[in-house]
This record gives sequence, structure tokens and C-alpha cells, in this order.
Amino acid sequence: MKLFKPTLVALALVSVIGCQQEAKQEEKAPVLDTEVQKQAYGLGASIGMFTQRNLAEQEKLGLTLDQALILRGFKDSLAGQSVIEKEEIQALMMNLEQSMQAKKQEAATKAAEESLAEGKKFMEENAKKEGVQVTESGIQYQVLTEGTGEKPTATDTVKVHYKGTFLNGEEFDSSYSRNQPAVFPLNRVIAGWTEGVQLMPVGSKYKFTIPSDLAYGPNGNPPRIPGNSVLQFEIELLEIQKAEEPEQVGDASK
Repeated sequence: MKLFKPTLVALALVSVIGCQQEAKQEEKAPVLDTEVQKQAYGLGASIGMFTQRNLAEQEKLGLTLDQALILRGFKDSLAGQSVIEKEEIQALMMNLEQSMQAKKQEAATKAAEESLAEGKKFMEENAKKEGVQVTESGIQYQVLTEGTGEKPTATDTVKVHYKGTFLNGEEFDSSYSRNQPAVFPLNRVIAGWTEGVQLMPVGSKYKFTIPSDLAYGPNGNPPRIPGNSVLQFEIELLEIQKAEEPEQVGDASK
């Protein structure tokens, strides 16, 4: 195991920058005449940008490290004068990582609980709206356009256009945005899709509200979809591609 992880080295370097903002304003622009000079500056800049995101994430999770001590530790280690032994530093860094993971899990659990309550309330209200139909499993749907074609089965491959949104209207996925319909076997997607699309004749466009247990469940689909998310989809069924029948070899009756 490496003694210092890139994120921790980056944290120290960013702290150098953060603790010397006023000094930086008075400094002359760096000399970047050679490729080697640019590489050195670029390395520091890339680490700084990367770690700036980490620091922001730590702040959101309620963990703030003393930047003066980070800077001191960085300088001491460069001079070979660290006041903490390598073995202890390694253990401290492992504890820091575990603490961050624990805080992330705590935040995710809280968000999932809130999402579950919000989703339940939304679906109770949504089911009362005119035109909303509810399946036995709990899927809610509205017919936006009723097609006249054939309905798919779970073993069919379908070609669709769709848009997926959270309950606040934020879009998380869309074939329309990619300007490219999606093609997939209907039994290899979330259960809400497998069931819901089978209700649609070709040429239809439906709006589905899918409960979390028929979507991505309590774990969600990180990093985009949180746990216990109720999802809404507008789906346009363009085409059914039937599963091919297996070729019969010989006569089974003989």
C-alpha cells in the first residue's frame, strides 16, 4: 500500500494555494517558457483542480480539516522533518478514508429515507389525477398518444424514444437528447419498464410513474439515481423486433 494517496497529496497542495491567496496576488506570473516548466505547473494545477472538488465534498459532509496543519505537514514532509512516523501517518490516512466513507453512507441513507417518503406521498396524490391508471403492481401511467399497432411481449426487443425524469422534473436520461432511439430486449431493463411497455401498442406514447421497488430500489443506480427514487418516463414505442423462433432440425415425431 502506498503511503500517500493522490487525494491526500492533492489536499496538501491545494492547501498551499488556499492559505496563500493574498500572497499569490502579489506574486509575479510564473515563468512557463519551456515544456518542463509547463509540465510542472500543469501537474500542480491538475492536482489542485481535482482536490478542490474533494474539499467541497468534504465540506458538504461536515468534515473540515485544518488547512494550516495540512500546509505544515506538507512542508515538513518535503523537508524530511515530519513529526509523525510513517506508520502512524498510514493509519491516520486509513482512518480518514473510513470516516469519509461512513459519512457518505450516512448521507446516502438519509437521502434514501427522505426519497422513500417523498415518493410515497407523490404517488398517492398522482393516482388521483384525471387520466392516471394504476396497475396491480403499482405502476401509474397516462396515455399521451394511443397507437394502433401490436403490443410487445417481455421476450421482444423494442425500439423506443424516451425521457426519464425525477419527481422534481430534473432529467437524468433521454434518447431524445441523444437524437438516437434506444433498442433493447424488454426483459433486460428495470421491472417497471418490462411491465409498462407491454401495455403499449406500437405508435403509442405513455407517461409512466414507476415506484422505486420496480425501478432501482433502495440502492439506486449510483452516481446518478439515488436510492428509493420514484422515476417518471415518457416512452414512445416505435417498433417491435420479435424474437426469432429456434430453427427445427429434423422431425421430432420420428
